[in-house]
Amino acid sequence: MSDLSVTKRFKIPDSDLRWSASRSSGPGGQNVNKVNSKVTLRWTPVAQPGFDDSWRHRFMSRFSTRINREGELVLHSEKTRDQNRNLADARARLVGMLLECRLPPKTRTPTRPTLGSKKRRIEGKRRLSDKKRLRGRPQRDD
Repeated sequence: MSDLSVTKRFKIPDSDLRWSASRSSGPGGQNVNKVNSKVTLRWTPVAQPGFDDSWRHRFMSRFSTRINREGELVLHSEKTRDQNRNLADARARLVGMLLECRLPPKTRTPTRPTLGSKKRRIEGKRRLSDKKRLRGRPQRDD
């Protein structure tokens, strides 16, 4: 296979990606017991050119449940009955995961409610209060 291109500056060398094939689960007819079509892709997100520390930190915290004790990201793919397509799917999922956390999240700028929204809120509360007050027993006039 070739290097996995994530961005223009960041490519994962093919030597850093390890994959293995095993038997896929589920129904499959006569072919199920003979073909190793499930693909397990392993990658260690170590210091590489183009993969800066903040991006790595976001990636490691976002996908910490998929990283094992040895520090390897483990992806499985058994969508199709073809080993090559499952490998391509796993590689595409890895690229998608990396691009998902590439940019830092936008910081929230706090805003203040407008005068009109304050008035509408108070008016709605008053209307609801009047409705509930009118549900009670009528007051006697002496």
